[in-house]
Amino acid sequence: MTAAKIDLPVHRIRAYMEPGPIVLVTSAHDGERNVMTMGWHLVMEFSPSLIGCVIAGGNHSFDLVRASGECVINIPTVSMVDAVVGIGNSSGRDVDKFAHFGLATDRAVEVAAPLLRDCHANLECRIFDDALVDRYNFFILEVVRAHVARTPKNPETLHYTGDGVFVRAGRTISRRADFRPALLGNGR
Repeated sequence: MTAAKIDLPVHRIRAYMEPGPIVLVTSAHDGERNVMTMGWHLVMEFSPSLIGCVIAGGNHSFDLVRASGECVINIPTVSMVDAVVGIGNSSGRDVDKFAHFGLATDRAVEVAAPLLRDCHANLECRIFDDALVDRYNFFILEVVRAHVARTPKNPETLHYTGDGVFVRAGRTISRRADFRPALLGNGR
């Protein structure tokens, strides 16, 4: 039996549509650096590896990413939820978030922005296409180098549903025996 449905205000659809885990974006330019919390991003292409994301024009990170043409997308786990929220609720214009939240960093290989050591994965990115930045604050980034912890294979990542509520990635479900990649996403 199908559950009864209620009307949902359209501004609350994010609880059902968020595409992926909360990430921490690090950026650096001209002696400044910053880290911001981001909840809206998507994989756009596999080769080259492209990620689309929105960085609001008023964010300190917007200026640093735009000027440098690069950043690092760091993927935290649930153990970092307090830092994720604190970073998201503060501005890099007002506070050194790396020092304030005790964020250990490592040097990236391909870009100037730092890697966050305690994150499960770090994706070094360069702007691939900025045609939508002026109109929508939408950056298309190319992942030029990726680093991931050996374990766990399926980390508990954070997913934001709005109103200060997060869910964690649940248990994995394998359907490999039935998987046919050619049919994925083409509506058949």
